[in-house]
Amino acid sequence: MVKFMVIFRKPANAEAFERKYVEFLALVERMPHIKRRQVINVVGSPLGDSPYFRILEVYFDEQSQMDDSLRSKIGQEAGGDLLKFPAGSYEMVFAEVFEEEGGRTPA
Repeated sequence: MVKFMVIFRKPANAEAFERKYVEFLALVERMPHIKRRQVINVVGSPLGDSPYFRILEVYFDEQSQMDDSLRSKIGQEAGGDLLKFPAGSYEMVFAEVFEEEGGRTPA
């Protein structure tokens, strides 16, 4: 499994961010081949305040599906919508995902 992540920094104007974000998310949700998506609202860090505000994770079964989705007409439209956010206010990351049930190593 692979995922595309958009990591948003804390916005100067949360209300304006939310308006843009809702429009962006509506486009992302129409992209093909999406297995699942997660929206993470950052509440802090072990050191206190965090520079991050929200993380969007969009999962695909395989790399080729993610590539196809991002290159699709709606994927390109979503990418254009992302450019409406201020420069430097977000980062984009591709990642491979390895999951296990339980998440524990036996003693």
